[in-house]
Amino acid sequence: MSESQAVPGAQTPQTQQLEPAEQALVLERLRSEQNLGGAIAAGAAAAAGGAAAWALVTVFTHFQIGWMAVGVGFLVGFAVRRFGKGLDRAFGFVGAGCALLGCLAGNLLAACGMAAQEGELGFLAIVSTLDIDTIGQILALTFSPMDLLFYGIAVYEGWKLSFRQVTMEELARVRA
Repeated sequence: MSESQAVPGAQTPQTQQLEPAEQALVLERLRSEQNLGGAIAAGAAAAAGGAAAWALVTVFTHFQIGWMAVGVGFLVGFAVRRFGKGLDRAFGFVGAGCALLGCLAGNLLAACGMAAQEGELGFLAIVSTLDIDTIGQILALTFSPMDLLFYGIAVYEGWKLSFRQVTMEELARVRA
């Protein structure tokens, strides 16, 4: 772990170099800048964008690329960190959850896109007919054991990248 990454729910490496009273003050100031709502909105938007990109790549190449899941996890984690500025574990859960949902949505949209290419119905017509049972069936039919690996990496990236990185410059600003 680099020195600029925050440890979820704990102290940053920089704050560990401070006196306990100053450390508590700095962490309190940094936590006051957290924005869980912003993290959720950004994570959801990144998951949706990543899912759409995944579906487009799959439909145009006619090949499902597992590494797209890793891209979704990276995109979600980055968005949650940028807009949430979180130090607490809740931000990791948001990143991990949104990454998983983005992966599932990417697979689902890709399947709908492929069906639209092969059938008489258009993409929007197919998507508009989806219900929870149909979604479950599509995901079960398109599931591959390899998906577990890529989904796992995406969830890990969504978790790991969701936490605020505290730089020495930022620490100096907060301490002032």
